[in-house]
Amino acid sequence: MQKINRNVALALLSLTSLVFLLFQLCYYKFYLSQKNGATFSKVRGSQSGQDSTRWQVVRKFLGLISSHNIPVYLIDPLILRLVDKDIEHIRSSTDGPSPECKYFCAPRDFTTFALLDKTWKHDVGLFRTAEKMGFQWLKIINKDPRLDGMDDLSGMEIPLHYIFKLASHAIHLVVFYERSGNFLWHGPLRLKQHMDRKFVPFRKLHFGRYPGAYEKPELLLVSIDDLKVQIPKNPSSFLEEMSHSRFLECRYREARAFFQLYPDDASVDAVEFRKKAKSLLHLAALTLNNLGVKFWLSSGTCLGWYRQCNVIPHSKDVDLGIFIRDYKADIIPAFQKAGLPLKHKFGKVEDSLELSFQGEDVKLDIFFFYEEDDHIWNGGTQAKSGKKFKYLFPKFTLCWTEFVELKIHVPCETLQYVEANYGPEWKVPVKTWDWKTSPFNVQDNGVWPIDEWDNVIQIY
Repeated sequence: MQKINRNVALALLSLTSLVFLLFQLCYYKFYLSQKNGATFSKVRGSQSGQDSTRWQVVRKFLGLISSHNIPVYLIDPLILRLVDKDIEHIRSSTDGPSPECKYFCAPRDFTTFALLDKTWKHDVGLFRTAEKMGFQWLKIINKDPRLDGMDDLSGMEIPLHYIFKLASHAIHLVVFYERSGNFLWHGPLRLKQHMDRKFVPFRKLHFGRYPGAYEKPELLLVSIDDLKVQIPKNPSSFLEEMSHSRFLECRYREARAFFQLYPDDASVDAVEFRKKAKSLLHLAALTLNNLGVKFWLSSGTCLGWYRQCNVIPHSKDVDLGIFIRDYKADIIPAFQKAGLPLKHKFGKVEDSLELSFQGEDVKLDIFFFYEEDDHIWNGGTQAKSGKKFKYLFPKFTLCWTEFVELKIHVPCETLQYVEANYGPEWKVPVKTWDWKTSPFNVQDNGVWPIDEWDNVIQIY
């Protein structure tokens, strides 16, 4: 047999190796990467690249809760903002594999999900399975405010938050509870003294700094980065709701102390008035909510909520506040259509507007508030003289609360709001009240020109 030239053999061997290497690269690029999502995304990352840890943790968590038939939905604001930009594409996309990890690979310390309490029995089996999968977990509990009341301040504790940590990423599971006002509530995240404060960077959590109130969301099952997950059907609406979700509990402990000093009026007239006031408040809330007008408990109704967690029986009316920027011309006809005739209209949109509607033996007063650089005010008008009055308040924001089985707004800075109106002695009941002189924050504001009276002083 002829001898093969050594150099030729080495060249053939090198060429064969090079061809094999090129074949491997092409196979990886055009088959494996598409199948496993290994191509590095130009936007965020990849499911198997160096930033895939977050995606892997989310995938394992979804597998964990799926194995225990626990329905959760995504409420992470960072991811929902990204999803919202592509929502139409996500809704219409097929279930085929995605070559990039655009959402769950986004840089962050947590991924946040929500759980409805009534859909799960808090079975300990979940945590055993989680530990087997490598998760560390933490449960945060606190008192159940739904059991608080004038007769009992319950010490019963309920789960409010769960943290599942794996590798360098964590899942924050927020537990939502249904309240009697037909809305969802989550509690604050308050660590017990013995808990590890370095377990995760708690200060970076998006939920838990304070309690929150939300409408019941309509959910949508979608595929995000090849993972099946439920999200709010309208992410932008949820994100807007989240930014104004802060919730304040009624102060039952202080209310009990108040009634020890000033026993509650349990007369037939007082009970009947509160019943009618509750009905009127529910009707007013329904009417304004249907119009998309934001409002809050004001004046005596706000004082009753803050001081005694109830309607003040000798107040004889229901008081609401609305920022003048939210005024709509449809307000008066909407209330009239709801069966509440207009009793009077004082002022005008540009100055000191107030409306009063007549309910069943209970009057509904709506005061419109005007914003200045350093304060907020609403006006008052004396019909017989045309005198104008102004009531000054420090600037405030709005929070949710639950009052007479209703989710409703109150000023977040309630104490400052109440003190501005009623002074430092607001805790002491006053049954004789003159709206022109009694308020702590009232000021004279001139007189309406006589030629405007027909427009600014209307009594029906």
